[in-house]
Amino acid sequence: MHIKLLKSISQRLYEALLFCKFPQWIGKPKFSLLHFLLISFLFTLPAKSQPLKDSIYTYKKASPGGSGKFYKGREIARIMNFAGVDWLERSTRPEEENTNLAIEKLPVNKNSIVADIGAGSGYYTFRIAPKVPLGKVYAVEIQDDAIKYLQDRSKKLDQNNVIVVKGGEQSPNLPDNTIDLAMMVDVYHELLYPREMLQAIRRSLKPDGKLLLIEYRAEDPKVEIKPLHKTSVVQVSKELTANGFHLVEDGEFLRIQHFLVFQKD
Repeated sequence: MHIKLLKSISQRLYEALLFCKFPQWIGKPKFSLLHFLLISFLFTLPAKSQPLKDSIYTYKKASPGGSGKFYKGREIARIMNFAGVDWLERSTRPEEENTNLAIEKLPVNKNSIVADIGAGSGYYTFRIAPKVPLGKVYAVEIQDDAIKYLQDRSKKLDQNNVIVVKGGEQSPNLPDNTIDLAMMVDVYHELLYPREMLQAIRRSLKPDGKLLLIEYRAEDPKVEIKPLHKTSVVQVSKELTANGFHLVEDGEFLRIQHFLVFQKD
């Protein structure tokens, strides 16, 4: 019965398509509303060569290490798995990335409320916490392994002003109008929903709050980091400007990274 039905539909569909293209060859075919809908669907299928897109993002074939999802011309990198935690805590990191200088230059005081978004192992989180003894540091992570790692490390170090937060793909899940400094260290290029995340961060910042992005320099070919894990000042500024931020400090004092501070418009 099913085979007969399929043959019938196929024959009617063929006749209908033939009639649409060469009406002079055959008489009016007998086809139902179902056949008409099938024909409409076939004629409205998008061309394979055209990239998929929505109102914000474009989708193409992913490049190595990429997601295939683009925002304002930039392909979003695939997120680094927490299995790479040892790389985050490598002993050579202070020398390679001037991490001590980066922390020294943070626009914070003893009362500041800081959000380390994409905190990873908490490399920055637990070094910032002593600088804000009367404030707090939100360590935001999306990966469950990282959440547990941060919680265990916070207990071990007895850091009472560190609050671990489970973030989402589109929001860091921070309270509105509470953050003095939100920061992302080598994280922004991996945000799967940069527009939505920036809007959520913007809501969480105080009126004079700041957003700091530390990112590997795409402008420097000598920086031996995969291309999708590097960003340029021009590209980042374009994306941040579109979401209600403006650049207030372009600190080029780190060896291989940008130190970009933004504020809300």
